[in-house]
Amino acid sequence: MELPAPLQAAPPVPAQPQARAESTLSPGSRLLSPARSDKLPLPSSNAAAPVLLGTVVQKEPLLAFWSKIVAKTQLQMNFNERFGGVEHLPDGSFQVKTAKGRYHARKVLLALGRRGTPPKLGVPGEELPKVVYRLVDPEQYAGMQVLVVGGGDSALEAAVDSAKQAGSTVSLSYRGDAFVRVKNKNRQLLAEQVQAGRVRTLMGSKVQHIQDIGVTLTLADGQTETPPNQQVIVCAGGELPTPLLKSIGVAFETKFGKA
Repeated sequence: MELPAPLQAAPPVPAQPQARAESTLSPGSRLLSPARSDKLPLPSSNAAAPVLLGTVVQKEPLLAFWSKIVAKTQLQMNFNERFGGVEHLPDGSFQVKTAKGRYHARKVLLALGRRGTPPKLGVPGEELPKVVYRLVDPEQYAGMQVLVVGGGDSALEAAVDSAKQAGSTVSLSYRGDAFVRVKNKNRQLLAEQVQAGRVRTLMGSKVQHIQDIGVTLTLADGQTETPPNQQVIVCAGGELPTPLLKSIGVAFETKFGKA
């Protein structure tokens, strides 16, 4: 990215329905990712189906598509490396700061997504390896007792996808009393899983303590329970890196709607 002062966040460009996404990565490009993994979550299918901009695609074909681009361009990917800032040098280049070092670059592209940094629950046991903050591969939860925490679309999707795995037992914990800001499709899919007995919804509940073999919850009526558990998926939104972006010259404009 170029960093004029101040940098204005560009509006989204409407996608052309039949435009094919092409790789424009140049040799020596480097991808930094704070994800808790050391590789891309490769799909089960080896075929990379074409992906058309402006269309809705499932996760596996999309991962296959990007994996093909990574292999073709030999993109160097650094996982577990958090972006810490960028400095515009006098010669027009940039110095990128991360948790592990510094990089010199002619151009910098920020692709931070809209989720931001997952917020912590702030409860004992959250540091256990069984706690994750996004659903990567639902198939790994087959035969497991899974707790999903959250009340947005990502939480409902994680609960539904996990419940579809053979032998899985899924509970969905949400501190609110209703799923308000979710897509109707996700609401319907969740209702189908609940009706089939594959998902248990715990409205008005809060996680209090995460153990190796269970999770203690406070229910809406004030009672506590500790159901057996092998995996916790926290889908509680994200904290946007607004201060960090402002520190490197990105300007924000807040707009308020009218009733």
